[in-house]
Amino acid sequence: MDDIREIFLKREEETLSPYACLTRNSRGRQKSCEPCDTRTDFQRDRDRIIHSKSFRRLMHKTQVFLSPQDEHYRTRMTHTLEVTQIARIIARALRLNEDLTEAIAMGHDLGHTPFGHAGEVAMRRCFDPHFAHYEQSLRVVDVLEQNGAGLNLTYEVRDGILRHTGEHMAETLEGVVVKFADRIAYINHDIDDAERADILKNEDIPERIRAVLGDSHSARINTMVRAVIEASADSPVISMTEEVGATTNALRDFLFDRVYTHSIAKKEESKAQELLISLYEYFLAHLDKMPALYYRNIERDGKERCVCDYVAGMSDRYAVELYQNLFVPKVWRGPVS
Repeated sequence: MDDIREIFLKREEETLSPYACLTRNSRGRQKSCEPCDTRTDFQRDRDRIIHSKSFRRLMHKTQVFLSPQDEHYRTRMTHTLEVTQIARIIARALRLNEDLTEAIAMGHDLGHTPFGHAGEVAMRRCFDPHFAHYEQSLRVVDVLEQNGAGLNLTYEVRDGILRHTGEHMAETLEGVVVKFADRIAYINHDIDDAERADILKNEDIPERIRAVLGDSHSARINTMVRAVIEASADSPVISMTEEVGATTNALRDFLFDRVYTHSIAKKEESKAQELLISLYEYFLAHLDKMPALYYRNIERDGKERCVCDYVAGMSDRYAVELYQNLFVPKVWRGPVS
């Protein structure tokens, strides 16, 4: 029997689109290592990400609603899984490399701060006005994971992680698919969570938007996914059909107005920001109180960078508990008489 890895590589060559990124054509890793005989390099990257500490912490990091008590609200972990599922559907339909797509999707938010984008704003206020979670995600996989050794991922996965949002565009179509899947996922699950929180009703969404995208959670996702597949089939460019793309942008603008910036769900964000800034300032003044992983990098990276790495990597729950231990006085109880 042939090497299992070789079977996968041959299957890619025989079945994938000419626009797909074949594993054989990868630009490789920063540090060379022996290939695995049962997995391709992109499959191996996916597994390294899934088994990382930063991936596990995503289950206790906010998506939109800060530290909700209801377990049915999305977290950064469930967001990542939904992005991955949507991205793989699109990649399979376009005959792109599903393994590469999955690895990028699984790793795209590893560097996200606690408390969602509120934490990102806090890091911009106290550390660097240009702080971005996608750059921090790359730093996590390159520098911080595996006790400072990094995950040593392939170039294509690292590129997809870095360029999954904003105006950036990944070099592979698989990376661009994740970019579209990320937006499709968060727009739709944030509506679902907003409805659960009684902030929004489905009928609040403008009728012209519902007429194009659909009148339910599943219908909207299906419309958006089909629009990407139809616009991108047999093409070297990933895009969305014009009408659905414009309407999706209109829905996103609607959410910014009704949920992301003006809803009651966001009223605690200023407190979350001040909490993280207080932690940042405390550890900047008490460097030796940080774990060894961050403390030992100070000479190389500077104290501000290392404190940012520590605070940005915290889960919501850990940040709150640490803040309480550091700044909230404990009630003294004398002996019972």
